[in-house]
Amino acid sequence: MKSFEMNLDGLVGPTHNYAGLSFGNIASKSNMAAVSNPREAAKQGLKKMKALADMGFKQGILLPHERPAIWPLKALGYSGTDAQILARVAKESPAILSAVASASCMWTANAGTVSPSGDTADRRVHFTAANLNAKFHRSIEHETTTRMLQSIFRDEKYFAHHAALPAIAYFGDEGAANHTRFCADYGSEGVEFFVYGQEAFNDARPAPKKFPARQTLEASQAIARLHGLADKNVVFAQQRPETIDAGVFHNDVIAVGNGNVLFYHEEAFVDTEQVLKELDDKLVGTSLIAVCVPSAEVSVHDAVRSYLFNSQLLSQPNGSMTLIVPGECREISAVSDYLDRLIDDKQNPINDVRVFDLKQSMNNGGGPACLRLRVALNETEFAAMHQGVIMTDSLYSTLNAWVDKYYRDSLTQDDLADPMLLIESRNALDELTRITGVGNIYPFQL
Repeated sequence: MKSFEMNLDGLVGPTHNYAGLSFGNIASKSNMAAVSNPREAAKQGLKKMKALADMGFKQGILLPHERPAIWPLKALGYSGTDAQILARVAKESPAILSAVASASCMWTANAGTVSPSGDTADRRVHFTAANLNAKFHRSIEHETTTRMLQSIFRDEKYFAHHAALPAIAYFGDEGAANHTRFCADYGSEGVEFFVYGQEAFNDARPAPKKFPARQTLEASQAIARLHGLADKNVVFAQQRPETIDAGVFHNDVIAVGNGNVLFYHEEAFVDTEQVLKELDDKLVGTSLIAVCVPSAEVSVHDAVRSYLFNSQLLSQPNGSMTLIVPGECREISAVSDYLDRLIDDKQNPINDVRVFDLKQSMNNGGGPACLRLRVALNETEFAAMHQGVIMTDSLYSTLNAWVDKYYRDSLTQDDLADPMLLIESRNALDELTRITGVGNIYPFQL
């Protein structure tokens, strides 16, 4: 049976703004308080989705979340009408208002971790929404994410869903941004690669000093157990603490994998040689191709600025691979020169680079890989999922018209307290659930 990888990109929400909420994410902090353009951001993302669909890749969308989120404010003791709550929070704690208005769910690499049926004990596709407890503005996402994934992948014969892990630092989980999978074929048995920042219960192990490690070994191990993964199907690796402190807050900012290829920076991991050996030993039916980018050619600083590794690595029918990168990769000479050498090197299958303008997302620290959640499916599983979120010419046209109807072309931090923004956002999301047919997934609909 044919199998393939589907990319589910986050559709940028109507409250896309630059609040600088993500400590450890240099781009997010650098663009704090800049004026955003939600309409342009959504259309940049849609353009990439449509281009990949036109290239023959399976492409779908995940919906934005309800923002500003009123329910966390009520849980914090705010009361009154929605407009009164927004006004009071804006006056008393604008930082909290920025957090509950964040459109960060657009980066669906953080939505959860997915294990394909080829790896799991019960031969179902398993999903665990990420708790994202390192940041308040992201910690409120997992309930809506779970409802959305359950709606899209609702057939229990093929799909299994797990609640987010306990929302404490010891089990900090940032989803697929720290997880990838290697395999000979998407439908065959693979090796799931979990990358963590520190061991929460072991102070003797190295840990970053400047920025927090958002993923723990204990969280990754828990997800492997929940998904029914055998030891032979998993590899756990630690991210280099010094690299986290340089602004690499997730593994997908310093490495990306696909098929039997790992494209990574020299300073990505602790005990790199052991990690590569274990991956290669556990791969079935193929050997690992490790493509290392030396620090002498691309510094960690330039890797973070360009988001070279926050790219999508996609398999073509002929066995070659295409690298989807943000425009910033061609604006930094060291990175651009490296990409030219990469595609000329016949020792690896990466022979094509495609560049996309995602500047609205990049300004907040999210590139092509941040914007998508990968789900490997066979034909039967694909047929069993909800089809209303799959990118088609018709859906693309409908969504662009929907964005034009509801989205603003500029948004400042002061605008977040505007009660009309909440009304506009709810009206937009209510219509979007009808367009896609996912049903009532938002708190205001329940």
